[in-house]
Amino acid sequence: MLMHEVKTDVDKRLFLELPIGLYRDDPNWIRPLDKDIEEVFDKDKNKFFKKGECTRWVLKNDREQVVGRIAAFVNKQYKQEQPTGGIGFFECINDQQAANFMFNHCKKWLQERGMEAMDGPINFGERERWWGLQVAGFQEPLAWMNYNPPYYRQLFENYGFRVYFDQICFAMKVNTQLQGKFYARHAEISKDKDYKAVHIRKSELEKFARDFTYIYNKAWAKHGGGKELEERVVQKMFKSMKPVMDEEITWFTYYKDEPIAMWVNLPDLNQYFRHLNGKFGLLQKLHFLWLQKFGKCSRFVGLVFGIIPEFQGKGIDAFMITEAAKIIQGRPRYEDYEMQWIGDFNPKMINIAESLGTDRSRQLSTYRFLFDPNAVFHRHRILDK
Repeated sequence: MLMHEVKTDVDKRLFLELPIGLYRDDPNWIRPLDKDIEEVFDKDKNKFFKKGECTRWVLKNDREQVVGRIAAFVNKQYKQEQPTGGIGFFECINDQQAANFMFNHCKKWLQERGMEAMDGPINFGERERWWGLQVAGFQEPLAWMNYNPPYYRQLFENYGFRVYFDQICFAMKVNTQLQGKFYARHAEISKDKDYKAVHIRKSELEKFARDFTYIYNKAWAKHGGGKELEERVVQKMFKSMKPVMDEEITWFTYYKDEPIAMWVNLPDLNQYFRHLNGKFGLLQKLHFLWLQKFGKCSRFVGLVFGIIPEFQGKGIDAFMITEAAKIIQGRPRYEDYEMQWIGDFNPKMINIAESLGTDRSRQLSTYRFLFDPNAVFHRHRILDK
């Protein structure tokens, strides 16, 4: 077997097209857009290269056939108990020897850069994309969500990877009646006219990006090794999301006009991407616009939910969700709602999700492998309740 580093355009095509054969008989697999994967490895487009490095390979067997692929990366902003690198974009035939060959290669590459552990499969970027190995709920993936055959779990665990944390997704029918306590809390908070909940407006995107930055940094930046977001980065992110935003499904809450909570959702873009076969050239862009206008997207997806610490535990979640439900449940467009994953280290958010009347729809896991077999393994710490 040979690990061949991806450098040329031919190499890139081999890397991108390997999954086509692996998932040929899987009706649930949706091919990600090639451009979205390539941007991870583009030094001009991925800001994580400023404080890290990344390399990817394809695995060839003795007959020069590509039977696997993997990437390894060091991200200095990824703060963990010990210096920890990452592996991701793993695909492999059902062969433990082939998987072990790739894992060993990445381990050596990371050790040479001072790492003492590797997490995977994760992304050389933010956690909302390409993070975790799917272990349950094998259905059509959401956009930018990892999807894999069930046997990948054995490939990881047989090598010695252990679950660092589980990532749980929740789903519900849009027309599900909220529990009575939501309406009771909404009624109580509504008595104070200093509270208001509004949906996003594209005409004021800069303002909402600024409010998002404030709420995120107060509510989330210190959790799970996270870091503060810069407003310019969020402005750029909101601008890129603008063409696919549905104004009435993203909500912000204010107290005396100060931002205190947010609930950010997008249509499930994979319902469009499944028709594009991984490409996004001019013809595919026109096809995408046609699908947006005339096609059916029956599901929307929860990306981020956050309340600043000073207003947590006051029922703000119920107030905002109930205000949003007045509009969302009155529209015929969406039938299903699914939340992007919530880590099992965050019982507070899991409780909010379950209180909505959701079911657990799928589960992914972030695995960790310690290079020192005598080192003590710790799961992700539980966030403060």
